Amino acid sequence: MTELEKYIQNSFAVSKEDLSKISAFFKPVLLKKNDHFLKTGRYCDRLGFVQSGLIREYVTIDGKEITKWISTQGYFVVDLSSFLFHRAARWNIQALTDCELYVIDQKDYQQIGNVIPSWPELEKLFIAKCFTVLEDRILTHLSMTAEQRYQQLFTYNKELFNQVPLQYLASMLGMTPETLSRLRKKSIG
Repeated sequence: MTELEKYIQNSFAVSKEDLSKISAFFKPVLLKKNDHFLKTGRYCDRLGFVQSGLIREYVTIDGKEITKWISTQGYFVVDLSSFLFHRAARWNIQALTDCELYVIDQKDYQQIGNVIPSWPELEKLFIAKCFTVLEDRILTHLSMTAEQRYQQLFTYNKELFNQVPLQYLASMLGMTPETLSRLRKKSIG
């Protein structure tokens, strides 16, 4: 069973038959390190699921890159607003390592409802999960100190600190690289 199938089964409790039908819409795609899954300004016409590797979602504002998220195994990558509402993408989505993805294009995504009668409910749950993750991130940034945000990320994603440039992690955590460096030294010493 792929990570995608495990995610779908664990998150939505679908039957094995429906699981097989849904996963058949997703195609394996290899993304090489530094390749873009999506670039700002383009239309996001596909949704990806990270089977392996690391992908960064970021935007460039006034020449400065701001990292929204580092996706690891078991996360979806998409500019949701662009994918659902046919708007120009705000986010760049770039592989930080070689990545294996399962990808569904917009046309196939729209066809799932013809094959899976319960798709509207499943899609609603999927989008609700996306918003819940977003709300959790907002709450973290509003209620935690920089040190608490660092500790939380380090506790849950320790491996990122050995694989991702620290300026990307600092940006994702809403702090300067200098602050992140100071916090790392403090927690080590």
